[in-house]
Amino acid sequence: MKLSYGATTEMVPQRTLKNSIHCSGIGVHSGDRVAMTLHPAPAGSGIVFRRSDLFGSEIKAEWRNAIETPLCTTIVNAEGARCSTIEHLMSAFLGCGIDNAVVEIDAVEVPIMDGSAAPFVFLIDCAGAAEQDSPRRALRILKEVTVIDGERSASLAPDDGFSVQFEIDFDSAVVARQEWSARLYEGVYKREIARARTFGFLHEVDRLRAMGLARGGSLDNAIVINGDKIMNEGGLRYPDEFVRHKVLDSIGDLFLAGGPIIGHFHGIRAGHALTLRLMNAVMADEDAWEWVELSGANALSGAAVPPVRAVAASA
Repeated sequence: MKLSYGATTEMVPQRTLKNSIHCSGIGVHSGDRVAMTLHPAPAGSGIVFRRSDLFGSEIKAEWRNAIETPLCTTIVNAEGARCSTIEHLMSAFLGCGIDNAVVEIDAVEVPIMDGSAAPFVFLIDCAGAAEQDSPRRALRILKEVTVIDGERSASLAPDDGFSVQFEIDFDSAVVARQEWSARLYEGVYKREIARARTFGFLHEVDRLRAMGLARGGSLDNAIVINGDKIMNEGGLRYPDEFVRHKVLDSIGDLFLAGGPIIGHFHGIRAGHALTLRLMNAVMADEDAWEWVELSGANALSGAAVPPVRAVAASA
């Protein structure tokens, strides 16, 4: 594993939760009730999901444990225990600058809450954050890597922070073509991304439920589009909420790197599966990345991905 060290002594510390905090809700695909508790975790442990209904079986949230599943992100361990629909919670952890936590759940699926990451951000804020005695590290992208599937593509390229650009194009007058980009400095995630909800089309509901999906979906946890109308009372939270939610999803999926990323992500009509393929392609090319420890006066520990200052590569 390649690792670079900051040249200054001002370390950016890893962070975990200060307190445990509990919530419950519905699995959007299973329709099952789910109880979930977020716990503090030791430095260096990352985000770990613990299935309390499977004798405490644990699955680390990282790319090597992820598998392609329809319409969500799923991780699985060697014993076959799995957790699905983890992307919104993972996105909230990254957006709030939490490196280490244990997610204890009593079902296969993380609760969907309102379909965005905002309820998880609220939980994390209520639990509080605690700095730890180990330096925060990030995966720095050294060269561009792209995966393509027809008209869909996803890429990671070098940058001096973490930035995201996403484009969508749906055969729907309500969604149509949208593009959005941002640099994830402190505050941007909570203000511009976290409240964007997942969305779906009414005419697809029967087909999805026949596939065992969307059985817990409702107007309470998704934007539902019927023809040229949005069925949710109150309409959209952002004029371009659809593409912002895709950004939210991609941030959560990219956190499966095992830490924040220093690089630029560009998705064109990409989904969970393509982002996972991108992560596998990046990690397979050892010339495309390096681990760095974050340091410097301007590297804010509360930022989604602190800017890197005075970081020197080493062999």
